[in-house]
Formats: sequence, C-alpha cells, structure tokens
Amino acid sequence: MSDPRSNDGDGFAVLAYMVAGLLLYGGLGWLGDWYFDTSFLLPLGLVLGCGLGLYLVVKHYGTSN
Repeated sequence: MSDPRSNDGDGFAVLAYMVAGLLLYGGLGWLGDWYFDTSFLLPLGLVLGCGLGLYLVVKHYGTSN
C-alpha cells in the first residue's frame, strides 16, 4: 500500500510548471514585442508557455496505462 502523503506537493509542482511556462515564454514574448516593436509576440508567448507547461505536466504526471 502506498503512502497517501507521498503526493502532497504535486499540486504545487503542477502550479509551478504552469506559472514558469507563462513567465518564461510570456517574458520572452514581451521582450520580443519591445525589441521588434510588435504587439503579437506577448500573447503568442503566453499561449505557447501555457501549452508547454501543460505538456510537461501531462508528461510528468500522466498515466502510462
């Protein structure tokens, strides 16, 4: 029988993956918008960061059945 306390930090880890993806790629999009004087890279970076964060969550915590 597995220890029920072994999954205590999983919610915070999932939140960290999602926030890190948004901050990293959103920040890169913001810098790209500032440098290239555009307005589409920030939203693109946010969507990409959210998608990649979700991919990492599924890859790390998804079932292998």
